[in-house]
Amino acid sequence: MTRIKAQTNFNLLALIFIISFVGNTFGQNLTNTKINGYRGIWFQLNQKYEYGDKYSGALGTYTAKHVPLAIYAPEVEKTFFVYGGTPSEDEHHLLCMIGEFDHKTEMVSRPTVVFDKNGVDDPHDNPSILIDASGYIWVFISGRGTNRPGYKYKSKTPYSIQEFVQITEEEMTYPQPRYTDFGFFHFFTKYTGVRQLYYETSKDGISWTEDRLLAAIPEKEGEKSGHYQVSDLYNGKLLGTFLNRHPNGNVDKRTDLYYLQSADFGATWTTVNGIKIPIPVEQLDSPSKAVDYASQEKNVYLKDMSFTAEGYPACLHIRSNGHEPGPKSAPYEWCITKWTGSEWQTSVVTTSDHNYDMGSLFISQDHWKIVGPTEQGAQDWGVGGELAVWQSVDQGATWKKIKVLTERSDMSHSYVRKAVNFKSPFCFFWADGHSHQSSKSELYFGNFNGDIWKMPYTITEDFEKPIRIK
Repeated sequence: MTRIKAQTNFNLLALIFIISFVGNTFGQNLTNTKINGYRGIWFQLNQKYEYGDKYSGALGTYTAKHVPLAIYAPEVEKTFFVYGGTPSEDEHHLLCMIGEFDHKTEMVSRPTVVFDKNGVDDPHDNPSILIDASGYIWVFISGRGTNRPGYKYKSKTPYSIQEFVQITEEEMTYPQPRYTDFGFFHFFTKYTGVRQLYYETSKDGISWTEDRLLAAIPEKEGEKSGHYQVSDLYNGKLLGTFLNRHPNGNVDKRTDLYYLQSADFGATWTTVNGIKIPIPVEQLDSPSKAVDYASQEKNVYLKDMSFTAEGYPACLHIRSNGHEPGPKSAPYEWCITKWTGSEWQTSVVTTSDHNYDMGSLFISQDHWKIVGPTEQGAQDWGVGGELAVWQSVDQGATWKKIKVLTERSDMSHSYVRKAVNFKSPFCFFWADGHSHQSSKSELYFGNFNGDIWKMPYTITEDFEKPIRIK
């Protein structure tokens, strides 16, 4: 008995040593801990061309296919927001973060690590957010194919970012969750056929339906398929999604624009004018096609979508002449494709200098606005630039620049993301960083009046005032 007990003690000591060694070697797992500041992740894809990487820069609020990233909760007068962070300026170690802005005190919280990606440096694994009817905050952590799983996390108490509980581990990329009048709805991507679109539903967020394939359109029979999408929810019931297609799965040839919607929790899908569409969508010339960009030899980069007061969808996207950065693929045209009630119409807002410039579309009864990096920044032919506000007073037909938000910046501002049900001053938020070389990346938020605040890169209290910079 004594010998067995001694062996057990020896094994226990050995296990403690191994755990200590592993922890010290690879770093402490930071899930459900607080971080002392708002630090965005910097990333490069490492696909090099004459004018730089295919894309690189401040990608803490990346991608456009992570939707939404911020939600205003009037019940507590707070905006909750998620982003991809890092432990320190010199580390590219992805932390899936959540913070909050208190509109009563005008302070931001010390942010929480919902999930530590344990050495992953890729913001394709960034989170998105949902708040349910009871006030619980859900964070959907993106994975990447089957090699890195995705996760669903739920706050332990309503309207609190103190602690989160893991609900699922699964294959999902580009999470787009919405809380509808029917329950939880989730658009996402799986790397089947290269990149195909799926959705799932749940009444309680705990038990989910099987993944249902939504779109898998090959250009020719027997070829691979691929898609990206942006989506939105109208009036609690109508779910809409715009998607492009990747010929033979080639993401660098993404083209065309399709639209699907469902008003019954994904039971049936239709075109914008009510034609029923069997799913998965597999026909190149499906009635759901809104714009034939392939015949124009144009690439399509989806940015955002929104609904008008009448429930008509509109999509913000960039079209260009190819995937390669620099003048070869110019012009990079910011476009709006909208449903008028009888037809699809496309208008050009402005141009910028990169496919991965990204802004948000805001539609109200009286006017439409876009906030994004449309102005020349410090780094040519790179992701981001200086931010401007564009406005249309004729339902997106024509546009005018009404305000420049940032000027003479050393860094490029990128991936401007709107808050659902936004309330000033936290109408949208974004990150900055150098477009072409690794740099510090800070986070900002602002409003349409041109007021901008920077979130504290180092925070010493549980709540602190953001830094007013304009």
